[in-house]
Amino acid sequence: MKKTILSVLTLALSISAVSAETAVYTPTEANLKARQEFRDSGLGIFIHWGIYSMFGQNEWYLNRGVNAQEYAKAASGFYPAGFNADQWVEAFKKAGARYVCFTTRHHDGFSMWNTSQSGYNIVDATPFGRDILRELSDACQKQDMRLHLYYSHLDWTRPDYPQGRTGHETGRDSTLANWPTYYKFMNAQLTELLTDYGPIGAIWFDGWWDHDADATPSDWQLPEQYALIHRLQPSCLIGNNHHQTPFPGEDIQIFERDLPGENTAGLSGQDISALPLETCLTMNHSWGYTVKDTDYLDSNELIRTLVRTSAKGANLLLNIGPQPDGRLPQAALDRLADIGTWMDTYGPTIRPTTAADFAEQPWGVATQRGDSLFIHILNPEATEIDVPVNHKKIRSARVYATGEKVKFTRGGKETTRLVTGKIPADAPDYVIQLIMK
Repeated sequence: MKKTILSVLTLALSISAVSAETAVYTPTEANLKARQEFRDSGLGIFIHWGIYSMFGQNEWYLNRGVNAQEYAKAASGFYPAGFNADQWVEAFKKAGARYVCFTTRHHDGFSMWNTSQSGYNIVDATPFGRDILRELSDACQKQDMRLHLYYSHLDWTRPDYPQGRTGHETGRDSTLANWPTYYKFMNAQLTELLTDYGPIGAIWFDGWWDHDADATPSDWQLPEQYALIHRLQPSCLIGNNHHQTPFPGEDIQIFERDLPGENTAGLSGQDISALPLETCLTMNHSWGYTVKDTDYLDSNELIRTLVRTSAKGANLLLNIGPQPDGRLPQAALDRLADIGTWMDTYGPTIRPTTAADFAEQPWGVATQRGDSLFIHILNPEATEIDVPVNHKKIRSARVYATGEKVKFTRGGKETTRLVTGKIPADAPDYVIQLIMK
């Protein structure tokens, strides 16, 4: 059966979402607390999953000359019998993740929850008939895992969405574009998500880039939409993967496929703000399940990426594309297990920590907490390293895992030389803890 009908007041907020609050955004105490909890999380898991997994060609399949009405027929065969929310969350938790970000509605317009705003959803349009998001929310609450929700601002199927850069060949009648109707639909869906699925840690928007900055439909009316979210759940953080410096009303800053300050993928050239930071990356080359993409990064490389991200003062949001049957790929599970084993020992060296006050070095990176400076040696060939810290400021140096003392001497004018000795070649990260005076 459908969920309880939204109250008149809540629906009114969903539709209008307009108030004086949008003029100047001042985060509440609850929001500021949530920002700090997010900042201290270190690792999150990103889930890209929808009916596109059935095609095995990732989440952008509909944009490749596929008719939306033909694509939608896949929903009638979507029956992910292997889905088990408790097992998912257990695997994420064992890996050391503190939150999971789930794709509630991607650009193909299919909703992965029991929305009353459209029949094109996991309950009404599939024989599976179960509310995936409900089960995931329940599992997260049972296992103390924060739940974040991805939501697409663009839609390749709804005719009322104003045509942007993508989705030109899906068969939509672009003459029926109606921004007020589409905006009302989105706000009604967001209201459902924020009133019917328990505490939501963040709304993670995507798709702003589908329109030129000076030609967005009504400028997306983001201030009003953001105000709606903050009214419904004041502690809910807002992030937007728009590849710009943060807009007013946003609580976190997102970087796609790059660490803050890097831009190898061409999506992260924006300035770094003072907001909590997050980098989203894939384990292989795809976000959604891709049958040909079995080229996963090895566990050591993923661990080093996690360390380097933490040393930038950011969280790593590590993506998995579940299979059509609802199970997580074994390759992803294996890597989660390896990360979890590493985190059991070294987790305190990356969270809660902050970035060191010096940049990445040839030997690796550093994080800090209180009077501890954690030296993460990512180059196992090093036997001596120079750390850009005056040796007179160091009280002691020890191998983090064993407590073994490490010899240190003056290096250059403002550097300290650590004698590391032979580092195991298979170590993803060799950590030395410096206690500062």
